[in-house]
Amino acid sequence: MDGIPPLVDQYSHGAVHGELGLGEFETHLGGAAGATGPAPAGTTFFDSRTGLAVRRWCPPLLGLEPHCAPVRYLARRRELGAYRAGHLLLRGAGIGTFLLEAGVPEGLTSPAELARAAEGRAHEVVRLEPLAAQIADTSGSVDSFLAYAAEALYAAARSATAFSCGAPACDGSPPAAATVRDAAGRWLRTRRKGELPEEPVLVRHLLWSAVATGLPVQLHCADPRPLTGFLRATAGRGVDLVLLPDAWHHRQAARLAAAFPHVYADVGARPEETLREAPFGKLLFSTGARALAELYVVAARLFVRAMERLMGDWVADGWCRRPEAGRIASLVAAGTARRVYRLDAAAG
Repeated sequence: MDGIPPLVDQYSHGAVHGELGLGEFETHLGGAAGATGPAPAGTTFFDSRTGLAVRRWCPPLLGLEPHCAPVRYLARRRELGAYRAGHLLLRGAGIGTFLLEAGVPEGLTSPAELARAAEGRAHEVVRLEPLAAQIADTSGSVDSFLAYAAEALYAAARSATAFSCGAPACDGSPPAAATVRDAAGRWLRTRRKGELPEEPVLVRHLLWSAVATGLPVQLHCADPRPLTGFLRATAGRGVDLVLLPDAWHHRQAARLAAAFPHVYADVGARPEETLREAPFGKLLFSTGARALAELYVVAARLFVRAMERLMGDWVADGWCRRPEAGRIASLVAAGTARRVYRLDAAAG
């Protein structure tokens, strides 16, 4: 199979600033492994699939042998310094373009900082809920909040590459203005400073407002099926929607991407599953990385190896020839993302 081009990572959060001790590194590693608390006494999150992958792929980028002891790896990380280590890891990940969901959480690299460290390109994805929270912190009334939110959303659309939202479900039509006012009033009366909106009506209002800008919208959805009515209602509106489901629902997301021309889906960690469910040009790669530069390396390596194995099997079984396999892998790795997010136009 022809080589896979530099990847386009359609969804991540950036890397932490500064040095990391063993405890901090373990906390971030545990989060990537699905843990919600510290490792039990006498155990380590390096003893997880994510931890093993970090030890396999990251030490050689810092001048060490694969599978070196975690203590030795972290000592080498500190020896190089946070910026140099991050630079080597990000540059070695094989990712050429990053779409960064900026603003959540704070304290991570901005798109510009990540681009410099990786010697690549980075584009901002604006998350709707934090945008609303920032406006609410300085709004004195429901009317001012709604007016400023509309202004901020359209201002963001001039520079952002996409919007994202965490609506678990959405109706097939925008909520009525009176209903939105009531929901905004309830939220403003009870919220604490910095608190994100959880009022379903208000989140749906923000989502429909983002659709109206014409920018692509990423939908964080544990299970994408409750969004089916919304996907159907947005067909023909000139906006592309990208489903980012949890690990157990990538196949369902791929099926919805196949069903609707304007809907796309994250390929997930098992491309052999999702590529069975949707046309190849409807699936996109992402790392979902947060905090650790190592997580970009791990996700990219696992994706490339999985695609190479899958395409190799297809060629061996006679499903396609090697050049065709390379073209399919390139679509999922970068080509579709470049088209959906209009990255070539943005670069120009």
